[in-house]
Amino acid sequence: MPLQKIVFPPGVFRDQTRFASDGRWFDCDKIRFRSGLPQKIGGWERYSNDTTDGQIRFLLNFISLDENNYLAIGSSERFYIEEGGSFNNITPLRKTSSLGANPITTGDAGSGEITVTDSGHGAVFNDFVTFAGATTTDGVTAAQINTTHQITEIVSVNAYKVVTAGSASSGSTAGGGGSVTAAYEINVGLDTAVIGQGFGAGTYSRGTWGSAATISAGAVNQLRLWSGDNFGEDLVFNVRNGGVYYWDASGGTGVRADALSDESGASDAPTIAVQVMVSNNDRHVIAFGCNDRGATAQDKLLIRWSDQENAVDWTPTTANTAGDLRLNSGSEIVKAYDTRQEILVWTEEALFSMRFVGPPFTFGHNVLSRNTTLIAPNAVASLDGAVYWMGLRDFFVYTGRVQELPSTVRDYVFGDINLLQAEKIHAGTIKDFGEIVWFYCSADATEIDRYVIYNSFENCWYFGTLSRTAWLDSSSRDYPIGANSADYKIYNHELGLNDGEGTSPTGISAYVESSDFEIGEGDRFQFIGRIYPDISFFGSTDPAPAVNFLLKPRNFPGSAFGTSDTSEVVGTKMVDVQEFTEQSFVRVRSRQVAFRVESSGTNIAWKLGTPRIDIRPDGRK
Repeated sequence: MPLQKIVFPPGVFRDQTRFASDGRWFDCDKIRFRSGLPQKIGGWERYSNDTTDGQIRFLLNFISLDENNYLAIGSSERFYIEEGGSFNNITPLRKTSSLGANPITTGDAGSGEITVTDSGHGAVFNDFVTFAGATTTDGVTAAQINTTHQITEIVSVNAYKVVTAGSASSGSTAGGGGSVTAAYEINVGLDTAVIGQGFGAGTYSRGTWGSAATISAGAVNQLRLWSGDNFGEDLVFNVRNGGVYYWDASGGTGVRADALSDESGASDAPTIAVQVMVSNNDRHVIAFGCNDRGATAQDKLLIRWSDQENAVDWTPTTANTAGDLRLNSGSEIVKAYDTRQEILVWTEEALFSMRFVGPPFTFGHNVLSRNTTLIAPNAVASLDGAVYWMGLRDFFVYTGRVQELPSTVRDYVFGDINLLQAEKIHAGTIKDFGEIVWFYCSADATEIDRYVIYNSFENCWYFGTLSRTAWLDSSSRDYPIGANSADYKIYNHELGLNDGEGTSPTGISAYVESSDFEIGEGDRFQFIGRIYPDISFFGSTDPAPAVNFLLKPRNFPGSAFGTSDTSEVVGTKMVDVQEFTEQSFVRVRSRQVAFRVESSGTNIAWKLGTPRIDIRPDGRK
């Protein structure tokens, strides 16, 4: 019998059984398809040694007029501007209080803990506060007090605790002097969604002390998510369903952002919004789901925009282009996404197109599709003019009209996903390979641990395991970057060949595995005696790169791999394949067999070709 090539269509076909997916790839991790063939993905290396406070959920790249390459970073607790590898905290201040006389009381002797009294402080657990003007109190020095602390306990609406570096206190002594001030950063947010009204639901101490919870049964407390855009070299950004802020690059990275409404010349600027952006074509700052002029309450269907080329003037007049409109379908805006010709706006039940039409209306809108869902605010990405997103049970693409995107892994993804943590889902691109990637939590995970990719070049799907809480594929950076949930660090991707997360690089465990194939209709046994490898190790820096080829036999679709009712050949056969391996002799007898390529060594790159196997019908012993 002639040699049989092992060649399958590109992509993974996972929504059928292995037996029904005959002649296709079935499982994989950390591989991609190029020119129809699987290969290992590139590695990742640490971008910076700096870390954030809280999980990173937002990344935005922009360049200043003096050509500083900035990276805006939003975490569950703070907001940063990265420059030259340094993370600079620009989190806005919520308020600054002048405390009363001797507002500090030391805790247990030597503990360094202090209790701070500030009437109506408005702080929540884990908030950041910076003291100034305090004097040495009970052995805790002024320098140990007059710095930034994270609140460790809310005692009441008028008091809270922090832990200083002081260890010389005797305990229970009041002091601090009469000139202590406390500068509070905006309240921190959640980094994990919590459902219902039980313990942990909502940020601790949110609301009036001792009051009833305002969380409805079954409701999911919203994660701390950010949106933002650069306005020239400056930055406008906001907390989802929270404040709107402005950072002026001319002040440098040592200056905090301010509320947009506090900027010089501000007029009717929104103070709360679902999302903010700067429209690419016409340079309006737009707030989605914001408060109306003269109001403080949020209208989650209201869209307002500033005067053209003016981020702070939001009062409509006959002499400017500021204005507003309100969507008429749904109850809240979920996401707005700027494309080349229009802004797409999702509510929970419809998709709208918003276009610049010029004076006097400035923007107009129309419905593109009803009953179109978006699973999470950041589950949208665009590539080569098409916009892709993940819905509640399907994938979609917009290329001038909305279409469902057929997927060969749909049931696999949506059948093992944690919808409680759906707000963490985010999309990105790796444009050099034509990939749109969605990161999500598997059913048993509370943090991102999986990804699924649609390859627009190959029109195929594949998936894998990787923990990235934010992603950015920017043309002004050399590599795609992703934020790691384990160490709160950022990594360059498609750089090198290894996993660079630890103290030293480690190998990436990558594999691709086929469905079962057989001779005839599975009514005959097959015997495989030899395998002829065809694999390229181009790009490897290991002097002797190698992968494993595995043949995984079984006799029935319901059997475990490696089991057989014949006595001569039992078990999966593994073949070590190196760069100049010509052939390998094996003995595999079964009705059906799956083929797998895997590697876990360092400094290895590989691309599979079309290996062949010597396979023939065989009798049964």
